[in-house]
Amino acid sequence: MNSGTSALHLGFIAAGIKAGDEVIVPSFSFAATANSVVLAGAVPVFADIDPKTFNLDPDHAQSLITSKTKAIMPVHLYGHIAAMDRFAEIGKKHGVQIIEDAAQGHLASLNGKNSGEFGTVASFSFYPTKNMTAGEGGMVVTESAETARMLRLLRNQGQEIRYRNEVIGFNTRMTDIHAAIGRVQLAKLPGWTKQRQENAAFLDANIKGVVTPFVAPGSTHSYHQYTIRVPGNNAAVRDKFMEELTKRGVGCGVYYPTPIHRLPSFNLKLDLPESEKMVNECISLPVHPSLTKDELATVANAVTEVAGLLL
Repeated sequence: MNSGTSALHLGFIAAGIKAGDEVIVPSFSFAATANSVVLAGAVPVFADIDPKTFNLDPDHAQSLITSKTKAIMPVHLYGHIAAMDRFAEIGKKHGVQIIEDAAQGHLASLNGKNSGEFGTVASFSFYPTKNMTAGEGGMVVTESAETARMLRLLRNQGQEIRYRNEVIGFNTRMTDIHAAIGRVQLAKLPGWTKQRQENAAFLDANIKGVVTPFVAPGSTHSYHQYTIRVPGNNAAVRDKFMEELTKRGVGCGVYYPTPIHRLPSFNLKLDLPESEKMVNECISLPVHPSLTKDELATVANAVTEVAGLLL
């Protein structure tokens, strides 16, 4: 696909999601998670997150299931795989599909199974900031030959044979140049992932005074982001924390500053306390594989120093 958003969008259509269907998604994610549901004609139903993993809370998601619910889409946020075993149970119990947003979940795993192996379909992104990039692009994986054929039709104006358009489709093909870049990058992904994990372990061991990333039992985190929490549920303190890190030469960012349901594009009033708390506390720190030990030490020391100053 030409983007991760296209992968999500067409994945829903190929999975049979249609107008009026409801799809449960986390509100704490990138907007494309919900936008893709709307683009498929369905209705996103926003659920809260687990405060430890930052991923979709299975229990809250289950409580939102109605007769219109056709799918639940967990997001492997920051590279921590969602509770897919639990979602599989919920999907089977209620007869709803589980669809994976694996845009950030390259090589994240649960009990030996990689992201992308759990859902009816799973979508990945190869945007430049992802753990593996093709310059731009995305991918959908599925075990269903029928679904795979539909995806190929949808991305190519609905045609398998030229000028014989079987369905209403799109132009979302990945270019050959991007595919060539992606093939080279793919071979490097395991090594990069291992280095990210080693960098995260160093930060875990050396950062004090804030909440460092949690890894659930049986899970392998691929650290698309290394995200800490500045306790206190106070965005002003978090922003001051970032200002102090910047003064010390440490780049950082907030992913994401607003829950999707409160963005102007949706503008909903919902009670999602963990999502609201997370947007006030989260800071993502450098963890990319090219960091040196001295640079990692600079990050860890700066965070610990600022925590002692402000918290």
